[in-house]
Amino acid sequence: MKKQELIHLHGLLAEVSNYYEEYEEGQVPLDEYDSLGVRPTSIHKSKTDHKAAVFALADGITTAMGDEAETEKVAAQAD
Repeated sequence: MKKQELIHLHGLLAEVSNYYEEYEEGQVPLDEYDSLGVRPTSIHKSKTDHKAAVFALADGITTAMGDEAETEKVAAQAD
């Protein structure tokens, strides 16, 4: 993946995180992401820095959504 594509993905994940916190009233654990100090607008940072930020952000989002999924039971049914 090119650096520009990675920055774009970083921005999209940041939007998903913001949406989840604002509209779903969930809390995304961003401690690891915040400690990296890399934002989608940090275009001067290296590709490796953005890759680490993407993984940390994705991990925080999936952790938050996973915690929610464990409390909600959905019956399996075919359409």
